[in-house]
Amino acid sequence: MGSGDGAQAGGGGVEIGRGGRRWEWTYRCRIMSTGPECLVAFFSVTAGDNGPKLGSDESEGVLFAWQVVDVLNRKEGAVHKALVKPESWQVNDVCSEEIGLSDADLAEALSLEEVLQQVHLAIVNELNLGPGSPFVLCTDGQLHIRQVLHPEAVKKSITLLECFHSFFDLRKEFKKSCPDAPDLKDVDIPTMAEYLKIETNLEEFGVSHVRLMGQIIQALLAEPYNHTFVDPEEVNTKFESGTCNRMEVVDSNTVVKARGLPWQSSDQDIAKFFKGLNIAKGGVALCLNPQGRRNGEALVRFINVEHRDLALSRHKHHMGTRYIEVYRATGEEFLKIAGGTSNEVAQFLSRENQVIVRMRGLPFTAAIDDVLLFFGSDCPVSGERDGVLFVRHPDGRPTGDAFVLFSCEDHAVEALKKHKEMLGKRYIELFRSTAAEVQQVLNRYLSTPLIPTAPAPLLPLIPPPLLGASSVRDCVRLRGLPYSASIENILEFLGEFTADIRPQGVHMVLNQQGRPSGDSFIQLKSPDRAFLTSQLCHKKCMKDRYVEVFQCSVDEMNLVLMGGSLNRNGLSPPPCLSPPTYNAAPAPMAMFPVDAAMYSPHMLIGPRGPHPQPLPPTAASNHATYFQPASSAQLYMNYTTYYPNPVMPPMAVGYIPSPAQTIAAQPGAMMRMPALPYNSGMKDILNFVQGYQVPPESMLLLSDFAPQSAGDGLIPFPPLQASLPAITDKAGTHLAHHDVDLYLV
Repeated sequence: MGSGDGAQAGGGGVEIGRGGRRWEWTYRCRIMSTGPECLVAFFSVTAGDNGPKLGSDESEGVLFAWQVVDVLNRKEGAVHKALVKPESWQVNDVCSEEIGLSDADLAEALSLEEVLQQVHLAIVNELNLGPGSPFVLCTDGQLHIRQVLHPEAVKKSITLLECFHSFFDLRKEFKKSCPDAPDLKDVDIPTMAEYLKIETNLEEFGVSHVRLMGQIIQALLAEPYNHTFVDPEEVNTKFESGTCNRMEVVDSNTVVKARGLPWQSSDQDIAKFFKGLNIAKGGVALCLNPQGRRNGEALVRFINVEHRDLALSRHKHHMGTRYIEVYRATGEEFLKIAGGTSNEVAQFLSRENQVIVRMRGLPFTAAIDDVLLFFGSDCPVSGERDGVLFVRHPDGRPTGDAFVLFSCEDHAVEALKKHKEMLGKRYIELFRSTAAEVQQVLNRYLSTPLIPTAPAPLLPLIPPPLLGASSVRDCVRLRGLPYSASIENILEFLGEFTADIRPQGVHMVLNQQGRPSGDSFIQLKSPDRAFLTSQLCHKKCMKDRYVEVFQCSVDEMNLVLMGGSLNRNGLSPPPCLSPPTYNAAPAPMAMFPVDAAMYSPHMLIGPRGPHPQPLPPTAASNHATYFQPASSAQLYMNYTTYYPNPVMPPMAVGYIPSPAQTIAAQPGAMMRMPALPYNSGMKDILNFVQGYQVPPESMLLLSDFAPQSAGDGLIPFPPLQASLPAITDKAGTHLAHHDVDLYLV
């Protein structure tokens, strides 16, 4: 370890016992009221970006400089510096020129852990005040401690001493004493020195900064400012779990969303990723997918907007081998995930410093005693019976999930070793969990939707195509867009081809959560311009991603929105179409109810299912058609995967593709009377519907040659409204001493 100004940093070790820690706590309380006796100006330099971008590129620290300032006696100590040996050996050219370091200099340096220990011992020995480290660091802003020292220490599994968990921000202290100075965001060391009329000399990077910081501190302590350094910044040593009430007000300027998390990551892992920044109590909420599994996203709430902004600068920092995306979020999003109102959950989570484990796959007959016996005495459940919370449906039925509390980390680790062990005849999955996940799971199961989602009807309704059907390849598909891309970014990406876009011809594709999917469709004026666009714009970069561009038609666009895939090798069918005949030949005519009913079931493409249920009036549409798919086809596909811009609510009906020109609007409706009594004839049907607007010549009696039935009766109603009274009045009545079922087809 080297030193500046001829001073040597060294000395013997200091052991801090329990008495020392108690003395340090007393001294810390005194700092909060009267200020510290000594300050240590501290400055760090990384192998990458420095200055305003310090710590934004995850570069390792390569130099620490510090100087002791005696507040009581108004004296300054020598300026010291220490080189740190990085693990990556990637010192950029700018850093090398500013600091004047070479790889050879760093090769002889000590590791980060060794340097931090020597820095602490050198300061204690220079102060000569015994154990307890009675000093507080003073840094140029927040970045040196929060964005450099703590994140790097976590990555290298280094436990920092207590003196590195509190510091004074010299910029904030300067602003307190000089309120008429420039805004805080514009303040730096040269600005403060100029305002205080201190000569600026930054010949040696880092060392000169620390020397200037010492002079600024002395100027603030002297007349006319007489500044007192009280209430230092604190860095939380650990994340505290807790509950969040839905009635609580959460400031949107304190919340971020982290994406790309490993599925097994816990709230403690996320807190480590944001180490150095203070997360609010219970401020980590892991997001779940519709199946109740973690989807790799989390909402994190910080104590103030300053820490939120620092968190945003960690965008694409790494957790292990994965980079994590960090975006702004809202307080409403956080409350939706983490908020809860259940008294049972609040009581379960009321005990602090507990480790939560989630159990999945429990037998529906499992009781609390079974759970306690499953974990046994090696990992006792905290609070015994009070430490188990079963997840149930609103009607009280068990879901197979439960949450269990453990009093310490060791018991939780032992409990997780029982992952996939048997309870009864089922193996049990065990995962670390969080208070927010408990709230989210309970909210999902206990909340009943205001409008229940009705099941899809057996007879699918074919809506008009999303866009006008056309096989002209005058469109392009953009794939791989950044999630933050806007229409303006797309227009800038297309460049000269922007002039060829049709009015309202940009369609942003969203996923079922309403977020951008990375796809977009552009309608151009001609196939030639679409071809040139796909050739000249393919794999051009938008922001930090390259974008693929494919030529396509409106028909192909609709098929891609339904789940197909389009690339340079051609178009692959969506999973609901088999075989993919939509390109080779025109789509077959969709079969209308009247035509389909005139054939026996075995004569259709696939066997007809059970009798359909009566359709509600709102479901009967003049676009309704009947198409019997092959038995291997998937009748009901998830159409909510994508939907075009402008955003429209996805339809809750089975969707079977067919070009618009093959479907004609059919007025009226057809009422079906299945399984008529044996020997029933046309006269019986006429008597049954007497008094309703039914043309007798259009009534049909179909026979499927079953010995116990006369067949099915088909009764057309010219206006749709005329069929509704018939369904209402005649449903459940008798024909030849038999109950008759009526359906609209």
